[in-house]
Amino acid sequence: MEVSSVKKLEQMEFSLESVTDLSSSSVSSSSPAVATFSCVDGVTELRFLQSDSTHCFNFDLASAQLFKLGPVHFICVSDSSSSSEEKSFSQGVNIKFITEKDSKDFCESFEEWTKDAVVQGSSLQNGTVSAKKSKFDNKIEASSAKMYFHYYGQLLHQQNMLQDYVRTGTYYAAVMENRSDFAGRIVVDVGAGSGILSMFAAQAGAKHVYAVEASEMAEYARKLIAGNPLFAERITVIKGKVEDIELPEKADILISEPMGTLLVNERMLESYVIARDRFMSPKGKMFPTVGRIHMAPFSDEFLFIEMANKAMFWQQQNYYGVDLTPLYGSAHQGYFSQPVVDAFDPRVLVAPPMFHMVDFTQMKEEDFYEIDIPLKFTASMCTRLHGLACWFDVLFDGSTVQRWLTTAPGAPTTHWYQIRCVLSQPIYVMAGQEITGRLHLIAHSAQSYTIDLTLSAKMWGPGASQGGILQSSTCKFDLKEPYYRMSQPQAYPVAQEPPLQPQPELSTQDIQTQNDELEEELLQQPPQNPSTQL
Repeated sequence: MEVSSVKKLEQMEFSLESVTDLSSSSVSSSSPAVATFSCVDGVTELRFLQSDSTHCFNFDLASAQLFKLGPVHFICVSDSSSSSEEKSFSQGVNIKFITEKDSKDFCESFEEWTKDAVVQGSSLQNGTVSAKKSKFDNKIEASSAKMYFHYYGQLLHQQNMLQDYVRTGTYYAAVMENRSDFAGRIVVDVGAGSGILSMFAAQAGAKHVYAVEASEMAEYARKLIAGNPLFAERITVIKGKVEDIELPEKADILISEPMGTLLVNERMLESYVIARDRFMSPKGKMFPTVGRIHMAPFSDEFLFIEMANKAMFWQQQNYYGVDLTPLYGSAHQGYFSQPVVDAFDPRVLVAPPMFHMVDFTQMKEEDFYEIDIPLKFTASMCTRLHGLACWFDVLFDGSTVQRWLTTAPGAPTTHWYQIRCVLSQPIYVMAGQEITGRLHLIAHSAQSYTIDLTLSAKMWGPGASQGGILQSSTCKFDLKEPYYRMSQPQAYPVAQEPPLQPQPELSTQDIQTQNDELEEELLQQPPQNPSTQL
């Protein structure tokens, strides 16, 4: 904070080729000038002073705006002038810089000074001024957004997604099998990444594609698209968030890959529906169109023991003379608050799955803030229930072909894998017993969700209608902090291997006889040529 204040107190000056008043050409002539950023008594100002006169234009940076007309030509306007008693009119000036570098440096400084000028809750005559933040910035922590865009701005992570052939191949098939939806249409690629989906749309005959990407990957996308001249003329890469940018025309098709683990992680689905409301024409299509979150209770003793054993470290009573046991309970709870991301054998499921539908064409942004899913299953076996397994699929509802992309267990593994919420207190179920519960997801500002899971087993058998819940287990998870358990699915044999057939016993004399016969056979073989052997 102290460093920022020091920088703010330091004046910054820029030489201009000319500055002229927009309202009246007679007030000033086109002549060299100096632009100065300064902070006086806590008020940040931008001042334009002509070199051949004493006339000065003052702008309060809390209400100033800058518009680019050309490489070195700009207009600066403000709601009011700090040098005038009249506050009901706007003023503006024409600015021309000497070089493009000067204009670029000025724009960067203008952006930094205006950020500092508008303070949340500062009082003005017209009311309270809110910070100049986009819708995305208002709900997402700056640190989380920085890490998020840094992650997706790296080629190695884009390669990981491109090499997920289930993901990439399904998108390619969904687009190419529905060429009639793309041919001659305007397409917006939301979160374009490397631009691969934009090029699929161009291959399918799209009239023009706007590839919107907020991370540094936008520069790589431009380079990749430029290297494919068949598509380059029909694809425009726009660096920015869909919440902030403007497009020159409405889209007929929205295409995106906004899914995270459990479908909703990373909260990009909200940006997907915002893009729908801002850019898509009323009769437009969305690829993907709908999503489904699938859930089923599971039993996995291996996984439960693995999770429980992690906390055993904290049960040491003499760790270099220190008793660690006071932290055992917290460590145990911490490990069981991590959802497990891995690929599991579908035979661990103890009941047929159910699903929750998410319609991207109808969902509002606010609908993603809290998702409440009631659970109801019927156990198909007698076992110990360890938690809830989840996966998702999405539908590309094309005019020609409907194509599903699934992350289900037993299907080819994707980079999403599956996810399991493990209960710290398992419950016992009987075959045919009803399992009820609730999966409650609450979005948080770190671009993820807090999960509250409750599973209960009701009384089973005669008189069950008069009985209550026998067992119930509850656990809280943070989807932002999963345990990536990237091992192969554990084998669960259905039937035991048949026993080996008994072999006839050999006596010592039989063994010696066999050895003598083998030695005699080797001595009778002709010697080999050493060079041939080599």
